[in-house]
Amino acid sequence: MSTAGHGSGGRALVDWDFAVQTARQLMRPGPQIPPDEAAEVVARLRSDAARAEGHVRAFTDLHTRSATAPLLVVDRPGWVQANADGFATIMKPLLDKAVAQQSAPSALAAMVGSRVTGAEAGALLAFLAHKVLGQFDPFWDGGPETTGRMLLVAPNIVAAQRELDVDAQDFSLWVCLHEETHRVQFTAVPWLRDHVHGLITAFVEATDLDPDSLRHVLTDGLGQIGRVLSGDSEVTLVDLVTNESQREVIDRVTAVMSLLEGHADVVMDGVGPQVIPTGATIRRRFTKRRKGTGSLDVLLRRLLGLDIKMRQYAEGAVFVRGAVDAVGMAGFNAVWASPEALPTRDEITDPRSWVARVHG
Repeated sequence: MSTAGHGSGGRALVDWDFAVQTARQLMRPGPQIPPDEAAEVVARLRSDAARAEGHVRAFTDLHTRSATAPLLVVDRPGWVQANADGFATIMKPLLDKAVAQQSAPSALAAMVGSRVTGAEAGALLAFLAHKVLGQFDPFWDGGPETTGRMLLVAPNIVAAQRELDVDAQDFSLWVCLHEETHRVQFTAVPWLRDHVHGLITAFVEATDLDPDSLRHVLTDGLGQIGRVLSGDSEVTLVDLVTNESQREVIDRVTAVMSLLEGHADVVMDGVGPQVIPTGATIRRRFTKRRKGTGSLDVLLRRLLGLDIKMRQYAEGAVFVRGAVDAVGMAGFNAVWASPEALPTRDEITDPRSWVARVHG
């Protein structure tokens, strides 16, 4: 699906078609797999996703209708296209706001500028296209009966399984358990998608696009990157373009994402021993892989804030386990009752405070 039609404002600042073209040129090919073996991998992923759904429902006690969020098994170019479409949709309000606040550029300047930003977006997509094993896209609109879609990136799953030297069948189900948990979260909690979308809207409304703010970004940018290069793990490129109001929204987003990612990890580890014989080995080796490998990879992870995402898994899992230990799974599931029941950023690292607030 072409991204060209995602609004004139979005196209004026980011050429998403060019981003996809750039990403495809920069991407490395996936592992070499004979056609019959590739077909087996796709079939196994589809089967394991269906198996995982029952395990996730039983463990979490979250129930929802099946087939409301379709599954796509994709290659790297397919993942890039899906995420370019997603970025274009999510970022459209911000880009429209930016266009509304700028003076009308010439057609040539608009084309050149949108291609530059498109190339930058394409480079980011190309980097991530080698890393992502799967994801749930809650904002994909497939009609009134759907709630997002689930993506599994087959070549990356095969590459990771070979790199980790673990059992292919066990690893396939292990990955599916994590992504299936996200699908169950969003399909079982009707308000969750709108809540996350509302946070994105709040972020856009807090965005200051005046020239002075942009100059501040440029003058402080090199200093911030220098801090990353010198080892400050708390600084990312996101810090360059956020003000205080936006950081408040980011704290709320971080809390939600920590909950969702940590919950998925707890489900994987809870279900795993029952159905994945080599689950402990996979967890140990995969945790090491999450930290990155070469120095360039580690640097890019830190610049893009992926190290922070890794902490979300750990902190979120600690929160979920702490809450379940205190009030059981049924008590923990009060977290899905309403947006007000979600943990704050501080409560993520102190589950007892969340238990005290929600359960008295």
